[in-house]
Amino acid sequence: MSNSKLKKDALDYHSMGRPGKIEVISTKPTQTKRDLSLAYSPGVAEPCLMIAENKDDVYKYTAKGNLVAVISNGTAVLGLGDIGPEASKPVMEGKGVLFKIFADIDVFDIELNTKDVDSFINCVKAMEPTFGGINLEDIKAPECFEIEQRLREELNMPIMHDDQHGTAIISGAALLNALEIVGKPLETIKMVVNGAGASAMSCSKLFIALGVKKENLIMLDSKGTLNSTRTDLDQYKRFFVNDTKHETLEQAMKGADVFVGLSKANILSQDMIRSMAENPIVFAMANPDPEIAYQSAIDARPDIIMATGRSDHPNQVNNVLGFPFIFRGALDVRATVINEEMKLAAVKAVAGLAKEPVPESVMRAYNESTLEFGRNYIIPKPIDPRLIETVSPAVAKAAMDSGVAKNEIKDWEIYKLELRNRLGLDNKFIRRMMTQARQKPKQVVFAEADNIKILKAAQIAKEENIAVPILLGNIEKIKAMIEENGIELDDVKIIDPLTEDAKRELYGNKFFSNRQRKGVNIYESIKLMRDRNYFGCMMVAEGECDAFISGLTKNYPKSLKPAMQIIGREKGISKIAGMYIIMTKRGPYFFADTTVNIDPTCDDLVEITKMTHNEVSKLGVKPVIAMLSYSNFGSAKGEIPEKMARAVKYLHDKHPEITVDGDVQANFAMNNEMLKENFPFSKLIDKDVNTFIFPNLAAGNIAYKFAQSFAGAESMGPVLLGFDKSVHFLQLGSTVREIVNMVAVAVLDAQGKS
Repeated sequence: MSNSKLKKDALDYHSMGRPGKIEVISTKPTQTKRDLSLAYSPGVAEPCLMIAENKDDVYKYTAKGNLVAVISNGTAVLGLGDIGPEASKPVMEGKGVLFKIFADIDVFDIELNTKDVDSFINCVKAMEPTFGGINLEDIKAPECFEIEQRLREELNMPIMHDDQHGTAIISGAALLNALEIVGKPLETIKMVVNGAGASAMSCSKLFIALGVKKENLIMLDSKGTLNSTRTDLDQYKRFFVNDTKHETLEQAMKGADVFVGLSKANILSQDMIRSMAENPIVFAMANPDPEIAYQSAIDARPDIIMATGRSDHPNQVNNVLGFPFIFRGALDVRATVINEEMKLAAVKAVAGLAKEPVPESVMRAYNESTLEFGRNYIIPKPIDPRLIETVSPAVAKAAMDSGVAKNEIKDWEIYKLELRNRLGLDNKFIRRMMTQARQKPKQVVFAEADNIKILKAAQIAKEENIAVPILLGNIEKIKAMIEENGIELDDVKIIDPLTEDAKRELYGNKFFSNRQRKGVNIYESIKLMRDRNYFGCMMVAEGECDAFISGLTKNYPKSLKPAMQIIGREKGISKIAGMYIIMTKRGPYFFADTTVNIDPTCDDLVEITKMTHNEVSKLGVKPVIAMLSYSNFGSAKGEIPEKMARAVKYLHDKHPEITVDGDVQANFAMNNEMLKENFPFSKLIDKDVNTFIFPNLAAGNIAYKFAQSFAGAESMGPVLLGFDKSVHFLQLGSTVREIVNMVAVAVLDAQGKS
């Protein structure tokens, strides 16, 4: 993406619709007069009086216990420097987004218009009654050191300057594992740290706490090594002074075991890498470009263990592996501080998780058949769903063991379950799906490329590297729309079926060959290829692209018919079915069949269930399936409950690997306690049902549309099941985001079919 295009898209992203990235929503009902009288006057007086009697009740009656302030004065924003508090606000909002989606922590971002340390500290102290924790962000050194230290001493709540400690914790975990792989003890390694800012100093202090000898650590700033001859060092840099005779990075790198870069791009050469000790460890963490390019480092030393801050290389050192989960654990035990014991616990938890078997969903997302502890996997992937239930309990336990916790967690298994249930798993579901698509992009043909939404979605899919778009439609019209709207699709193939005479004739003849005994003649067959739905499906059938997307502007049956006639069903499949994905805070739910089969038989339902099970599994979710009815396990008679029960019996007998039960009513399927109390024999007991098979099209279609309209949920679909190739259709009026999501689904489907 060009810089000008990135600038425009970034500005549009932040300004379109509701400006900014965050909002405040009510967590309690507010629909009635009674609700409002409880939320505010006169009802609100009751919790006020309780808190006045006992200040700790503020955690019981308000959001304080789950509320973190992300605070900055804008003096060291990303790589932009001192740009001021207002200009730092988008970053602080973004940090709030990460807190929410990774750990379900609410955030108010606070931008303070002061560079004075005392004023800053006094402002934060005055806000203590509001927040459960403080995340300091983008404050320049050396002021950030004093601010954090004094606030930790003067306030009784979790406080952390993430710029210092976040990178330190994750790189510390990576260091432990890298050294274990190469068999070098912490106490003996020679380490070079390039950079002497807040992050570099915090990393170095944590490395020393882990066991690195201070005299074996050489730190450099922009003027050279921090050695005993320097007279221009402040008190913070003087802590890292070394008696080394080396003055330059090139000299310091000779024989070094570890290099840690927190400086700027391209300051490390291949010769410097070659001069390092056997099995060198290089953490080049400058962003967006590391101190040495990944491939250059690998080429220089095949025995290297390399980590960067980038997601497109192995071993990404990413703060998001730490800060959300550290604060989560600290808040849950009401820790009065984030101390060294808690940070070290986080280091060891992150390091330990990398040694555990990696979930299939994570490997699938990164297109890896195997992903295991070793040189290219020394820290977990950011989308690993186990992070919250690994790091947060470790931090919480360390807070309790070190005596800084006001709350005690007694049942750790229940706590881990609560952590899993906290997350809006739809966000992780989408991120994992996009990551998996990105590993092996496919060619996707768009039938309705003369629509601005399609063009914007195609651009995003291309930029995100999840697909290679092919556009169908009038070439001049599409190019004019691209130019007029500043869309970057200059090198994308555009095909107009109306001008492709030879191709239309070729496709028409092949279509006629397959359909000549089904009511079409050769003239009609060739004429049909003028229709982009027919032309696009023929492209997929002939292997000229991998997936087909249509349906944004045409009704569903007209879009589906060409695919049925041209693509056909997978081998061994007798039915096509449709599935919708309903994304909620509790996670994704899968509804089938919602679009194709009007009144499926028992055999049809078995096949639909098997296809749905396979598709949900491919999307990285373990399906737990309820066969829905108006009956509970035979409690009412009728054709619907009986066919659902027969389908379940067949699946139990022939496919025990599928977790499924029914016939069951939807409310019992969704409420495990109610199910356990009334039907303790069910195979759904103690499982979270996430997949629903409906007895007929009316029930499925009505249910997903109600879920869309009344549950505040988003939907994705229809995801078509049973086609021999990847063919998918959009809802009329889909948003650009929904189209991009469907492109990812189509790519994953194509990956599986290829």
